[in-house]
Amino acid sequence: MRLLVLGGTGFVGGAMVTEGVRRGWSVTVFNRGLHGVVPPGVHRLRGDRTAPDGLAALAGGGWDLVVDTWDGAPRAARDAARVLADVVGHYGYVSSGSVYTDHSTVGLHEDSPVVDADADSVDGDYPQLKAGAERAVREVFGDRALVARAGLILGPGEDIGRLPWWLRRIERGGDVLAPGPADLPVQYVDVRDLAGWMLDAGARRLGGTFNAIGRPAQTTMGELLDACVAATGADARLRWTDPTRILAAGVQPWSDLPIWMPIGHPYRGLLEQDVTRVLAAGLTCRPVTETVADTWRWLREVGAVPPRAGRPQRSSIGLDPTREAALLAA
Repeated sequence: MRLLVLGGTGFVGGAMVTEGVRRGWSVTVFNRGLHGVVPPGVHRLRGDRTAPDGLAALAGGGWDLVVDTWDGAPRAARDAARVLADVVGHYGYVSSGSVYTDHSTVGLHEDSPVVDADADSVDGDYPQLKAGAERAVREVFGDRALVARAGLILGPGEDIGRLPWWLRRIERGGDVLAPGPADLPVQYVDVRDLAGWMLDAGARRLGGTFNAIGRPAQTTMGELLDACVAATGADARLRWTDPTRILAAGVQPWSDLPIWMPIGHPYRGLLEQDVTRVLAAGLTCRPVTETVADTWRWLREVGAVPPRAGRPQRSSIGLDPTREAALLAA
């Protein structure tokens, strides 16, 4: 198989490249060449998809499958799809569950309403950008387009820092503010499982739209944080705290306490999506203990969460130690 990855040096794109190399495929990446490295044997094409003639390096190529993680202007996704329409057999686009209009609804499925978006747009918020790019790819590739609406993505290489923050916090030891309840379900996908499924699906020319994420009860906050304690070997004590107390103190789910999204939160539906279609299409997910242990091993090797390749840095992740101490003392 001949795989082309647009980008290929960030978190998700890098996992696609690594998985393609592991399979012995011929792998090419297309990017500006400004960030990151690629494994030996990977062919690198340089270009800027947002610049005039920036896609010229793709002319004359030939690939069985392209994977695109673009989250910028939909017009750029449309332009890339048009250039590749006659030289690529299948187009895999990594989208997001954020495209749904109602993030509070539990059981969101692939036919749930999505935000209004334009394939020719050059701006918009994140849901509009992803939904517009979805539309652009489908307009060009039709049944040859595979759209994977991912949710929370964890695993080695994470460049946002959600799971790494918990690992580093627990590594420090002592009493750790653990947002309850411990049995709160957490829905996520390991980036390596996402990559493996997308390449499998692309290789067999699977088209359509899928919520590409694990089961809604894939794990719980308790299992996740217990796995962090086990992986780090730290002398940490999880102090499970009622969510009403945490919220009353002004602590923000997802940002102050990464991954945690309490019941009733306006975005809770993004962690309880319907995955009937993707499981039937072959997605399998490794246990949370493996994801956590491998992420800890990787984090110790690299030392710190890497910058996001070619993208703006997100706002800081994690609760300030002083605020955490005050909550624990109370």
